[in-house]
Amino acid sequence: MKKITKVLIASLAALSIAGSLSAKEPKAKKEKKAKPVTIAIPNDTTNEARALLLLEAGGYITLKEGKGITATPLDVKDNPNGIKFSEVEAAQLPSVLRDVDFALINANYALGAGLNPTKDAVLVEGSSSVYVNIIGVKAGNENKPEIKALIAAVKSKAVKDFIANNYGGAVISVVENAGDGYDPSVDYNAIKGKTVSIAATPNPHAEILAVAKKILAEKGVNLKIVEFNDYVQPNNVVDSGEIDANYFQHLPYLEDFNKENGTHIVSAAGIHVEPFGVYPGKTKSLAGLKKVE
Repeated sequence: MKKITKVLIASLAALSIAGSLSAKEPKAKKEKKAKPVTIAIPNDTTNEARALLLLEAGGYITLKEGKGITATPLDVKDNPNGIKFSEVEAAQLPSVLRDVDFALINANYALGAGLNPTKDAVLVEGSSSVYVNIIGVKAGNENKPEIKALIAAVKSKAVKDFIANNYGGAVISVVENAGDGYDPSVDYNAIKGKTVSIAATPNPHAEILAVAKKILAEKGVNLKIVEFNDYVQPNNVVDSGEIDANYFQHLPYLEDFNKENGTHIVSAAGIHVEPFGVYPGKTKSLAGLKKVE
């Protein structure tokens, strides 16, 4: 019995010492949770995917296999920064920039807000031909003489030079072998006095068209530029026949729009690329973001 008692006393003493030592050990500091990063992206299908592809190219997310130009935030596979995506109408992205960490903005809306992708963006996409801005017309009208005259004017050297000299790399012409602005297959006397209407967003499309307008005027053809600030009406008015052409979108957007809305608009010509950019809002640098391992 005495032996058992001694063993119990020794055991209790050992536990007491261990507990005392444990109490003296400093508690491990809890790791601070990183603040969630909020990034605003366009809410239309193709530009939303374009934004996600740019973030993937930068190494900040990965997308599920097989997801490309139709990806949505639901297709994000790896997201080490816990990025929260705020889906916003493209034209409104510059106005929400102050409320989010970053925003991915189309160059035309960035330019309209005084932003330039080559100077202000912290991440810029390459000049992918998939996103060439086009002149769209209703299917069947692409070979009308007035449309061919319009295309020749916009694909002129004068327009190409205007783009190179005025946008500092924020807009890049893709026109090869730019001409004098006139199509030799068009009888300009037959269309003299005609008015060709075109829907466009203000920057840079309407500005570029102003150069083409002067070229057409030399042949007595009037170019009526109608400005819009959204990505829906410019296609609706062309499909209805109210306006002859439009200039504001890239081909993936047009193809998705036709599919979703039953419209019949085709590309008559590719003119330029506008590099998509990540612009800083509340957070001024991407340096604090983890990259996918």
